[in-house]
Amino acid sequence: MPEMSVTTDQREITFAQAIREALAEEMRRDPTVCILGEDVAEAGTPFKVLAGLLEEFGKDRVLDTPISEAGFTGLAVGAAMTGMRPIVDIMFGDFITLTMDQMVNQAAKVHYMSGGHWKAPMVMRTTLGATRRSAAQHSQSLHAWFCHVPGLKVILPSTPYDAKGLLKTAIRDDNPVVFFEDKMMYKLKGHVPAADYTLPLGVADVKREGEDITLVATSSMVQVALGAAAMLEEIGISAEVVDPRTLWPLDENTLIQSARKTSRAIVLDEGYERYGVTAEIASLIAAGAFYDLDAPVKRMGAMHVPIPFSPPLEDMTVPTEQTVFEAARKMCGR
Repeated sequence: MPEMSVTTDQREITFAQAIREALAEEMRRDPTVCILGEDVAEAGTPFKVLAGLLEEFGKDRVLDTPISEAGFTGLAVGAAMTGMRPIVDIMFGDFITLTMDQMVNQAAKVHYMSGGHWKAPMVMRTTLGATRRSAAQHSQSLHAWFCHVPGLKVILPSTPYDAKGLLKTAIRDDNPVVFFEDKMMYKLKGHVPAADYTLPLGVADVKREGEDITLVATSSMVQVALGAAAMLEEIGISAEVVDPRTLWPLDENTLIQSARKTSRAIVLDEGYERYGVTAEIASLIAAGAFYDLDAPVKRMGAMHVPIPFSPPLEDMTVPTEQTVFEAARKMCGR
């Protein structure tokens, strides 16, 4: 889906407001769009992202469900197969463990197994991200799991602008899409046009141009990378920050071309580093830019430990501006 032209409107809203606007606009545009999940109606989710939607669209389209992720995700798959465009809200990303059969074995495969006669146009919205002091069962970033499965599309927006445009595209897509929102970014503000717009899947965005090193970053790590890039600039290192925006489809060409230009690359992701997104992207860059690299591609992800409740320990488990700065400085020989 091509990116639609937008106005020069420079209004600024939060990440959460951008998500809510996208949902409201798509529900007004298409009566088959509905939302279901735990505490999505009266409470507007624990993060209040959906506040106000119940009043506008009613309980037939904004449905509070029992505490059964497997049950209401399965209900959404069936609704999608029979003409609806449901949006499933999974309160915390850790709870996607309960939806794996419905998403991996049903939604992802129905189009293939039916010879193209069936489809499951649905979106699963959920969260990722640590440092909220929510402990081991409410702080994980498990997006790599769904990237492993053919038939699913996976989106990780890093700004309010991207969040709104990508969510609208996801809702209109005829395939099942998993949409991850970093729970620590809901108050992040950014420019979002008031006009209707969409963003294409599979197109990375260069958030900052640079010449000396490429920082490929996802979701919350984009803001970390931008902060590290500003620190690097102070010591004369020009860092390019590239946001894939969608992990599947993945814009391989933009990532490889950036690494070829700068000759060095660090891949940042808040998911577990072992067998994770950083490994896949680092492998892609190493193969595609091998003869242009001056150093091995470095990976920086979450430590291979359960996320601690202790604030000092939790903060140590994920990359920070300082740790990225130090890694990039060392790679550039400064």
